Amino acid sequence: MFNLTRRHMIAAAAGVVATIATTRISTAQQQTAVAAGSDGPFKLPPLPYGYDALQAAIDTETMHLHHDKHHAAYVANLNAAAKEAPQIADHPMERLLANLDQVPDNLRTTVRNNLGGHVNHSMFWEIMGGTGAAPGDEVAAAIQRDFGGLDQLKTAFNAAGGKVFGSGWVFVTVTPEGKLALETRPNQDTPLMEGKRVLFGNDVWEHSYYLRYQNRRPDYLSTWWTVINWPKIGERYVAAREGKLTI
Repeated sequence: MFNLTRRHMIAAAAGVVATIATTRISTAQQQTAVAAGSDGPFKLPPLPYGYDALQAAIDTETMHLHHDKHHAAYVANLNAAAKEAPQIADHPMERLLANLDQVPDNLRTTVRNNLGGHVNHSMFWEIMGGTGAAPGDEVAAAIQRDFGGLDQLKTAFNAAGGKVFGSGWVFVTVTPEGKLALETRPNQDTPLMEGKRVLFGNDVWEHSYYLRYQNRRPDYLSTWWTVINWPKIGERYVAAREGKLTI
């Protein structure tokens, strides 16, 4: 009995050590990715959770590629543009996107695509990492008022995301009065370009889901709700009502 228990204890201890080691590796990988993608005024934000935290909807390999490669590339491209036109880093990102006509002609498309990708993904990482539980009272009331309920929002949101041709995003925007609306954009465009504010959104570029779902984008859209962080969305809603929501 003692030997059996001792073996179990050794195995458990080894499991703990392995978990700690994995966590350290994951943290080190994030730090390396953030450092590699932030050589300039624009910074790659670290994930607020581990790469494997969204397994219910998004696999670990996709998270590595999506954050460490795709998002990091947008940041690197922005920093390269800032070397040519340092003034683009002098303005809040949402203001720059709403005034792209003020960006030098030769850099406008670069800034539009890469700054759009940067702000969209920065929002995207932030509003995930939850359990998909019901939204808080204030957000729930707004969803009920403007969409007829959470189930109706999910249906409309998933349908809109499924209809995006090629690559793009589906968003829920929010006004300072708290009114919600459903919008889609192609590529890395964002409602911020029209001076609007984004409450949350989902990335429907193939790189966000293809490793697990292949061509089954509707399955990805439906499953994605299980990792929504409604408390964080609630914070963004309050910030929008107070005029403090940026990207």
